[in-house]
Amino acid sequence: MSLNQTKRGFPPQRLNKNLEPRVKKDDGGYYVFTLNENIKVYFEDFYKFLERVERKASQELKALEEKIESTHPSRIESLSYYRARKIVAEQLLNQVYQFYSDGANLGVIMSPWCFGTVVLEKIELYRDRIRKGETEDPNIPDYPYFVLRYIEEIHKKTLLEIFEFPEKAFSVKWQYTELLKKYSKVLSNINTALQNILTMVKSYNSPDK
Repeated sequence: MSLNQTKRGFPPQRLNKNLEPRVKKDDGGYYVFTLNENIKVYFEDFYKFLERVERKASQELKALEEKIESTHPSRIESLSYYRARKIVAEQLLNQVYQFYSDGANLGVIMSPWCFGTVVLEKIELYRDRIRKGETEDPNIPDYPYFVLRYIEEIHKKTLLEIFEFPEKAFSVKWQYTELLKKYSKVLSNINTALQNILTMVKSYNSPDK
């Protein structure tokens, strides 16, 4: 089965070969324990979720394009809102297609809520890039202030509506971020300690000793 002509990264015929030791199978089908949450996620459930999200986001995008087309150019506030929401829908679809087609990394298989937090952070990074002038978006007019303001105000709510998630679904986002910060700090400390040990070894082996 495909999503907008996009093939699954891990189709059943590939999973049947059981080439990945992390891939397991039970009565519910093939599954993995996810990297971030260490919970069981079935491949079929994950892909069905992405397919459902793609349908909803595509419907949302089509409706927004019609609204933008029929709205008078003088209605700047309304157009800015529609464009901001359109950017969120487009970025969500980009992530859906990327995750759906990725067959190189089992880390793309995750729970719906975890995927939601990934998309949320991607959109916030994209918003910041627009704000800094690091990227151009066709939905941004000559004066982007109103569109950026609306992205800030509505991006979470828009995603929750399309995903059909409760608000608490995004409450774990900062937990993941904090974990990454902690792991990064630990690795940094280990690297510093190893460098100090290496310096000491070189000092003791120096010809002057």
